[in-house]
Amino acid sequence: MPTQLTHETTVFIKKQFPITLICDQVNSPANIGSIFRIADSFGVEQIYFCGQDITVISKRMERTARSTHKTIPYQHQENILPLIDKLKIDGYKIIGLEITENSVPVSEKLFSPSDKIALVIGEEKLGISENVLSKVMKNIHINMYGTNSSMNVATATGIALYEITKQMIIEDQ
Repeated sequence: MPTQLTHETTVFIKKQFPITLICDQVNSPANIGSIFRIADSFGVEQIYFCGQDITVISKRMERTARSTHKTIPYQHQENILPLIDKLKIDGYKIIGLEITENSVPVSEKLFSPSDKIALVIGEEKLGISENVLSKVMKNIHINMYGTNSSMNVATATGIALYEITKQMIIEDQ
């Protein structure tokens, strides 16, 4: 019978990717905690939580994050648009995780190891705001096969980061 591995006994190779998450009005403590765990799992370099009245640290978030909020650098920015402009100047590709009329599946070959990516994820109910969508360079989506056209923001972020990092690693080899 196989033995389950723990945090101390896994043999995953640590790797950090040039990926920054920009959270546009994401405000659910459970989602924020999940986003920290997902960011840690996929070697994300940092997270920006953007919007007014966003509470990043809470008891619920800490329970869900399982201490990953202590290892992933993060900042709170009230205004997202100057942040996006700065990251563009710094050489980041601004990518929106949103189904739009011109979005492409994240499973398509889109990313390479030399890319610096700022992945914008949107608010739980409304997604990425229109003023932010107008600033992204490309929108990506996750192909779905049911009747629903959306999924939980943390779940979608995990799927997108899996595909992005997989492409960056394969290209790197």
